[in-house]
Amino acid sequence: MFNILDCTLRDGGYYTNWDFSKETVKTYFEAFNHLPVEYLEVGYRSNPMKGYLGEYFYCPVPVLQQIKSLSNKKLVIILNEKDVRAEDAEPLLKPIAGLVDMVRIAIDPKNFERAVVLAKEVKKLGFEVGFNVMYMSTWASQKEFLDNLPLAAGAADIFYMVDSFGGVYPQDVRDTIALVKSKVDIPLGFHGHNNMELGLINTLTAIEEGCAMVDATITGMGRGAGNLKTELLLTVLNAQGKLDFDFNALSRVVDVFTDLQKYYEWGTNLPYMVSGANSLPQKNVMEWVSKRYYSFNSIIRALNNTSKGQQDNFRLPLLDFKKEPVFKSALIVGGGPSPVEHSDAIELFLKNNPKIAVIHASSKNAMSFKNVPNQQYFCLVGNEGYRLESVFGYSVPKKGKCILPPYPRKMGTYIPDSMKDNAYELSKIRFTDQFTDSHTAIAFQTALEFGFKSLYIVGYDGYNGVISEKEQELFNENVQLFEAFKKNTEIELISLTRTSYKQLESQSIYSQI
Repeated sequence: MFNILDCTLRDGGYYTNWDFSKETVKTYFEAFNHLPVEYLEVGYRSNPMKGYLGEYFYCPVPVLQQIKSLSNKKLVIILNEKDVRAEDAEPLLKPIAGLVDMVRIAIDPKNFERAVVLAKEVKKLGFEVGFNVMYMSTWASQKEFLDNLPLAAGAADIFYMVDSFGGVYPQDVRDTIALVKSKVDIPLGFHGHNNMELGLINTLTAIEEGCAMVDATITGMGRGAGNLKTELLLTVLNAQGKLDFDFNALSRVVDVFTDLQKYYEWGTNLPYMVSGANSLPQKNVMEWVSKRYYSFNSIIRALNNTSKGQQDNFRLPLLDFKKEPVFKSALIVGGGPSPVEHSDAIELFLKNNPKIAVIHASSKNAMSFKNVPNQQYFCLVGNEGYRLESVFGYSVPKKGKCILPPYPRKMGTYIPDSMKDNAYELSKIRFTDQFTDSHTAIAFQTALEFGFKSLYIVGYDGYNGVISEKEQELFNENVQLFEAFKKNTEIELISLTRTSYKQLESQSIYSQI
């Protein structure tokens, strides 16, 4: 016998910042009332933290009361042990007694002893206690943790093996179960990530080996590559004759989260597969994949370097700005549509001002500058080298220089063949310590090295109306860089095309020609 725990709202919160619409939540609980899933993990219970985190990160009492009125299942919250101490247990958990049945504790193996102290305080309050011990693929080499495993007896009601990197195989599951059983007699559980699409077979293996509880999420929604799909697990178990349930109820909740998946795009891909195969953390991969300027090649190169303990060892010469032509200013070109819309005016402006350099923060609009006589600099971050080749049809103009981030570049180095003799790196990003490998940071530092008193800008249009999460993230990143640049330099920023960035002074390109 085994139980299933669905943790969609908790694990899926990594994509939604732990906010879900009331309609989504209502459909979720109503559907699970008719499904053979015994436990629902609805979120974290946390001390106040910096920044905005949604209601299912804190699970306040009114939220849990509303959930309790909707659900006939056992409810679970999780504590992140790195942020919660034993003295926090009572103030965090006593108010939710009677609303929540189980408290799970997310545990780094190196903090296992400390987690046991916290767990004992939780048990005093009358909750079932689950240990979610992370990084199971690394346990065999952690002697201190293995020696401390017997401490789980009496502190936890169930001991979960968490495949944090999504890279274990069925035999690893069997071996780890045998290892834990040799140390402590306690019911076991399994939480698998799906980087290598082994979530199902690993979970079925865990069930065969006697695990008392296994986790899954609707549509696999979860951090990074996500988890085993609840609907897949239920379907397989139904086909094996082990479970019977209402497929209409399952379909209704799947439909809701399928719509969310189209927006947030969770699930495995090549970078997540590489991270899983090499037991690398998903946090960086999740961030890199969401950045539009990192190609899969760049991410794979970074992951391979990390797995081998290497840095990108391709050093480039520093650009000697003292030997560059003398310019009176520069035009920084972003990736918005305005440079194409106003290309004739911009071209005339540059032809009338040959002492203005062109710095391409993004290569997206580079073709519109093909015929200008001005010196051009291309900032190559992440995917930009490939984009530059694509824009120019693999005949990148030789009149121009490539500027790359300072060494070492964690995302690797790619320079079009035709420009390798004109490629340079910056020594340091001096005006900020945030987003130092972004297009805008590289473009601004390049301009800063020239010593200009003012900069013209086009293509930083901003956004109007409803925008995607990625667009909002890029907008916020640019705002922080503009503000840092203005704070730490005396250089004026003048946008010659429309912009919604309030940090930029607006003029019109047409007033300049």
